[in-house]
Amino acid sequence: MSSHYETLGVAKDATPQEIKSAYRKLARKLHPDVNPSEGAAEQFKLVTRAYEVLSDEKKRANFDATGDLNGNGQQGFGGGGQNFGGFGDIFEQFFGGGQAQGPASRTQAGRDALITITIDLEDAVKGTVYPLEMETAVTCRVCEGSCCRPGTSPVTCETCRGAGQIQRPVRSFLGQMMTVETCPACRGFGTTIPDPCNECNGEGRVREHVSKSLNIPAGVDSGTRIQLRGQGEAGPGGGPNGNLFVEIDVRRHKVFERAQTDLHAKMTIPMTGAALGCELKLETFDGEQQITVESGAQDGDTITLPGLGVPRLRGGKRGDIVVHLQVETPTKLDAAQRDLLEQLAALRGEEMTAGRVEQSGGMFSRLRDKLNQR
Repeated sequence: MSSHYETLGVAKDATPQEIKSAYRKLARKLHPDVNPSEGAAEQFKLVTRAYEVLSDEKKRANFDATGDLNGNGQQGFGGGGQNFGGFGDIFEQFFGGGQAQGPASRTQAGRDALITITIDLEDAVKGTVYPLEMETAVTCRVCEGSCCRPGTSPVTCETCRGAGQIQRPVRSFLGQMMTVETCPACRGFGTTIPDPCNECNGEGRVREHVSKSLNIPAGVDSGTRIQLRGQGEAGPGGGPNGNLFVEIDVRRHKVFERAQTDLHAKMTIPMTGAALGCELKLETFDGEQQITVESGAQDGDTITLPGLGVPRLRGGKRGDIVVHLQVETPTKLDAAQRDLLEQLAALRGEEMTAGRVEQSGGMFSRLRDKLNQR
């Protein structure tokens, strides 16, 4: 493969002006607008690539040192020789961005929309129907998205004759070339609207307050997103609606705390209830539940109510309610109460000491054994 100097037909010590002059001469000869022959476009790319590298001081130095045709300091093309790097930038700079692409469509898809709603934990457990109120873009009912006053229609642009783009000559160091640009009269649509709809000002859509009903399935949690296809903003020119995404936020509950599909609750019981056993009542999302606390319950014990938690979002059995017992020790005793507790302590043989030392196998013996092993 020939070097960039050979491509431009200049010596390795050519000056920037000589490189520029050589490029102008070859580009004028090979440009597709001037030379439609087979292979001219590919040759023009190679010439432009050579000029891009040799006209940049740093890239030229890298090319001279490494032979990297991209001028990036690496060997070879790095991509099979198919990547021409900044060729598009030079082409656009000199020739206005290339060939015509045809008129653009006024009909475009609407944007997606995202809103956040807050629901109660009970609604997340059971599911609910939530009324949505929102401001959004809807298709204009007067023109039905045509953008035109009823009874009229778009007409072909007289400036570009429906092409959406125009060509005009420009002068550059390569000589006179043709550049392609968006038609300023029709903004690239190829048609104009002499009589736009008065309701939507020719956009084909208007903003309105919209009410919708959202079915929230049981099992949703904070951060869950529900997608409503085709219920986002209407597109310009009668284009299709985008999608609507509703993000769920679940309020904190005064009794229950959620952990995936389980619900946790704390219940305080008196010391006597823990010792003797007692019956408790808990209001759940499935009605009032009776809870039996066995005698001898300890602080931190749990009681499980199976199947009364949160259902899985995509089906399956429900989680549980886990009740955490918190034993309340009395802090203010009158004389009679204190006397009764002292009698109970005496009957149980409990001395009024700060505690008791663990026997073998306890914490202190384990610590002693570990120290003796050193």
